Amino acid sequence: MFDTLVLPDAISSYRSGSGRPGPDYWQNRADYRIKARIDPAHHRLDGSEAITYINNSPDTLGEIWLQLDQNLYRTDSRSWIAYPDWHPDHTDGAVIERVTIEENGKEKPVPFRISDTRMQIVLPAPLAGKGHRIVLHVAWHHTIPGPWGGRTAVTPVHDGEIYEIAQWYPRLAVYDDLRGWDTLPYLGQEFYLEYGSFDYAVTVPWNYTVVGSGALTNPQDVLTSTERKRLAQAAQSDRRVLIRTAQDIDDPQSHLARTGEKTWRFHMDNTRDVAFAASPAFIWDAARLNLPALPAPGGGTPRPRLAMSVYPREGAGPEAWDRSTEYVKHAIEYFSEQWYPYPWPNAVNLGGHGAGMEYPGIVFDGWKDRDDVLFWITTHELGHGWFPMIVGSNERRHAFMDEGFNTFIDAYASQHFNHGEFAPKKDAEFAPETGDPARDIVPVLTAGDAPTLMMPSELVPEKYRHKVTYFKGAYGLMLLRETILGPERFDPAFRAYIRSWAFKHPTPSDFFRFMSSAAGEDLGWFWRGWYFRNWWPQYRLEGVERHDTAPEGAGTVSIGVKNEGKLVLPVLLRVVWQDGSHTDRQIPTEAWALHTRLQIAFPDHGPIRTVALDPDRHLPMPDREGTVLTPASRP
Repeated sequence: MFDTLVLPDAISSYRSGSGRPGPDYWQNRADYRIKARIDPAHHRLDGSEAITYINNSPDTLGEIWLQLDQNLYRTDSRSWIAYPDWHPDHTDGAVIERVTIEENGKEKPVPFRISDTRMQIVLPAPLAGKGHRIVLHVAWHHTIPGPWGGRTAVTPVHDGEIYEIAQWYPRLAVYDDLRGWDTLPYLGQEFYLEYGSFDYAVTVPWNYTVVGSGALTNPQDVLTSTERKRLAQAAQSDRRVLIRTAQDIDDPQSHLARTGEKTWRFHMDNTRDVAFAASPAFIWDAARLNLPALPAPGGGTPRPRLAMSVYPREGAGPEAWDRSTEYVKHAIEYFSEQWYPYPWPNAVNLGGHGAGMEYPGIVFDGWKDRDDVLFWITTHELGHGWFPMIVGSNERRHAFMDEGFNTFIDAYASQHFNHGEFAPKKDAEFAPETGDPARDIVPVLTAGDAPTLMMPSELVPEKYRHKVTYFKGAYGLMLLRETILGPERFDPAFRAYIRSWAFKHPTPSDFFRFMSSAAGEDLGWFWRGWYFRNWWPQYRLEGVERHDTAPEGAGTVSIGVKNEGKLVLPVLLRVVWQDGSHTDRQIPTEAWALHTRLQIAFPDHGPIRTVALDPDRHLPMPDREGTVLTPASRP
């Protein structure tokens, strides 16, 4: 358990021994200009994009790989066979109409090959590294999946349909220093994407409202003067202001135009993705985010930063979506203060199908959610803005760096909100059985078939996906913060990790090295036991002895402690004296390096009431027998 831990990814000039990006760290970039149009009559999205791809690597690239996530819904997709529960219905996937490369201002068609959810483009001329770029044009269309679509959907409600549009455009795969092109097929286990800037335009019928990632750049073209005035009021208000009311849904005069179509334009910097929602059925409210203003796209007066919610009238109610923006505002402001400043203009909560899914600047939740469930799902999905939207880990390979890290931070957000109104967090993602993390994790640690946290994402069985990826991943960080390091060492180290890897691509090895270095603690034993194995702690008491050293009886009390577990977490030993006072002694991990039994000495304070190991039950010990003794009083 104390042997040297060899981490999977070796130290190099790209990734340092301190866990920070190395002096030669590089990362490619993809900037997008996208035009899209929704055809409600056929549930079809047509799009075209220009991608400026910048090769910052030291390598010359002869090919480009793109991700076509919509091919997940084809009946011949790998996911269709591997994960049939994802597919109650199907589409034809992404239909690629043309692919061209821009040369000297002209577009030249290039051939492409599609393999499942990937598209390979062999370049007519190799793309040199160290900052050379290429402009790629792609035109496509696809049928938007229905409510069964999960992360992208069309959902019917009383006043129309809600379009949740995500994973909707061909996206550059990541080329990195670890594998070159990372071309894992999309089987449902989320994403790994490059960062860049996005300008995207969405054309919809005249009576639709669109909200999306980033800032709306043409409000004068799509919003009435009343809506713009209400948005200005919201920018000055800590309480929600209704931008579109339930009455507006029924009133054609509440729209800028009453025929044809409108095009909504958005801009977002330094993001790895964008998503949007569109519907004629939205109630829309907003309040200000108390964060520093961001520059407007292209310069000019900084735009206000807003917490927003959109939802159908069925979702409205004092304990339902009327409180959504309150939850959005708290999550963004709390996470910004506690961990890292929120970098984007707005944060939007959509009440739709209920996939519980996150994208930069916007999250997709369920209009039927209410009470504590709505708070928890809103906070959790917005927390993903930090993991993996800011700290861009590879979700397709290391899901715990996404779901586990985020569940960890939103458990503390539950404690913080409104004096703990919805605390402790008790949903299925954290302490799912009894609400006691130390007790609920034991069946996971002791199950013979449970995967480890380092198991590749798509090899984690569904019955363990939440229990391991979310819950164990989060509880491990809580043990690290509360039991091993303490908040005074953990918090600065974790904040520094986020700062160092913001808008970059860390691996588990980078995280393990960073926290050990920044916290000043060799944590190899913990990484091995909690992440690479399913080990657990197990301690027992082995009796009490007195050693008198003077006639009056002054001396010491010796407590025997035995270690029977492989995960040697620090454990608190408490002696409660007959007069009600107590003496604590923390037994450190190192105490067990060469021993399985210890004798811990205390100055004698008179008769003993009880002796207890882990008296507050913070450690996930499967067997509590022998952790409390009531010795006979001294004669």
